[in-house]
Amino acid sequence: MLVVHPSPDGKGGVQGRRVVVTGLGVVAPCGTGIAAFWSGLLGPAPDGPRRVQSIDATSIYGPKEIRRVDRFTQFAAIAAAQAVADAGGLDGSGGLAVNPDRAGVMIGTGIGGIETLEEQFQVMRDRGARRVTPFLVPMMMGNRAAADISMRYGFRGPCEAVVTACAAGTHSVANGARLVATGRCDVVLAGSSEAAMTEIGVAGFSNMTALSTSGVSMPFDAKRDGFVMGEGGAVLVLEDLDRALARGVHVYCEVLGAASTADAHHITAPSPHGTGAVACMELALADAGLTPDAVIHINAHGTSTPANDLAEGQAIAKVFGTPGPAVTSIKGITGHSLAAAGSLEAVALALTIEKGLIPPTFGLTELDPEIHLDVVTGAPRAWTPGPALSNSFGFGGHNGTLVMAPIA
Repeated sequence: MLVVHPSPDGKGGVQGRRVVVTGLGVVAPCGTGIAAFWSGLLGPAPDGPRRVQSIDATSIYGPKEIRRVDRFTQFAAIAAAQAVADAGGLDGSGGLAVNPDRAGVMIGTGIGGIETLEEQFQVMRDRGARRVTPFLVPMMMGNRAAADISMRYGFRGPCEAVVTACAAGTHSVANGARLVATGRCDVVLAGSSEAAMTEIGVAGFSNMTALSTSGVSMPFDAKRDGFVMGEGGAVLVLEDLDRALARGVHVYCEVLGAASTADAHHITAPSPHGTGAVACMELALADAGLTPDAVIHINAHGTSTPANDLAEGQAIAKVFGTPGPAVTSIKGITGHSLAAAGSLEAVALALTIEKGLIPPTFGLTELDPEIHLDVVTGAPRAWTPGPALSNSFGFGGHNGTLVMAPIA
C-alpha cells in the first residue's frame, strides 16, 4: 500500500509500511467461523433469504447485557473475537498484545440497529412512549459495534464507523490498512456488520424492486432479476508485516492497495458503463503499484441486479480487457448482506489466496451476452494465487476496491 508523505526536499515521495492480514472472523448465512464459511462458499447454494443461523454472543456480553445489544453489533462482536483469537489472542507468547493507543477499530454498517428501532417503535405504538427502552439510542446507533469492540479490547486509537452503504465493509478495511501503512496504528480490527432483514427493511428493498422476484441470486446471469437479501459480519486483523513476522504468526495475505471514488450520478443507479467503478479500480491498481495485466482474479460485487452487474461487467472489461482475470461473486451463496458484503468478500478473498481455490459463482447458468468476462461457475477453480481485487459498490454512488495478494 503506497502512502504519500512529504520528503525533505519538498518534492514528495512514496513510502509506507506493508500491511498484512493475520486474523479472520466471520458470521455469515453459509457458516460462522472461517472453516464453516469457506465450506459454505463451495456450495451448494441455499434457498430463500440468507439469514444467519444459531448465533450466541452471550459469552461476550453476559445474559443481562445481551438484551441491550442489537443483532448487528452481536455479529461484529463475534467476528472480532474470532479474528483476535485467529491472530494469536491478546496475551501470551506471540500474542497480539499491542500498545492500546496504537490500536484502532473500523467497523462499517449501512443501516445499524434497525431491528431495535423497529421493535421499539412497536412498543411505543402499543404501550406508549414511556415504555420505550432507555437503551434505544445506544442500541441502534451505527457506531455501536465499533465502540463495543474498542471497549472490549481496550483499543484507544481511532475508532470509527464507516457508513457508505454496500461499500462500507471494503472502505473499512481500506481505511484500517491506511492507519497501519502510515504508522498511526500497529494493529487495526477492520470490517463491517449488517442485520437489516426486518419487516420494514425487507419491505423497503422489495418495494423499490431491488429484490429478486424469483428468490434466486444469479450474479451476471442473463435472467438475473434482483438480489437476495442477506446479513452477517466479518472482521480482519490488520498489522504491519514486520510486526507479524516478529510475532511468528500465520499471514493470510497482504493488502497492496485500495481506492474509493464516487459516481456523483444517482442515489441508487450506477454511473453509465461503470465509469466510477473504472476510476476506482484504476486508482487501486495505482495505489498498489500494479498494472492491469498483473491481476489474476477479481471478487466482484456482483449483486445479481440487472444494472449493477452490467455496469460492473463493463467496468472490469474496460480496465482489464476481455475475458480478463477470473471473476467470481459469492453472493449466489451469501446473498447481498449490504454493508457486511465488503468485509465478507475480503475474508473470502483472503481464503481464496490461502486455499489456492476460487469459489464458483452459484446461480449463474447462462452468462449475460453483454458481459464478456471469465466468470468462474460450476465448480471451484484452482489457481496460482497472485494479485487480486475485491470490489464493492453502494447506493449513493460509493465505490470501493481492495487489492490483495500473497506475501512476496
